[in-house]
Amino acid sequence: MYKYLFCLALIGCACADNINKDAQIRSFQNDASDAEGNYQFAYETSDGIQFQEAGNCNGVRGALSYVSPEGEPISLTYTADEEGYHPVGDHLPTPPPVPAYVLRALEYIRTHPPSQKDQQ
Repeated sequence: MYKYLFCLALIGCACADNINKDAQIRSFQNDASDAEGNYQFAYETSDGIQFQEAGNCNGVRGALSYVSPEGEPISLTYTADEEGYHPVGDHLPTPPPVPAYVLRALEYIRTHPPSQKDQQ
């Protein structure tokens, strides 16, 4: 949960130089925690920022969207649970593909495990 809040704070800081100080809140919904700890909230601003989140003690799901300073629409969905924070968005960097020679080497290692003699 704290990782999620930290990531939101970073997003807020990254976008801080492009703040529309005249933006107004168009809608706001906040359903406080119930007896099981379930909650949800959402808001939308006049400059196109939309944010929604729902969760409980087992995890959180959410989504946000806004327009970047370059004019690109940004959409992010995420989950945060016992396995960590999992953001999904087209704007996020992706690792390069694994080179073919590495795949061949891994396949060779898998099909030719070291013998007991090699390990001594």
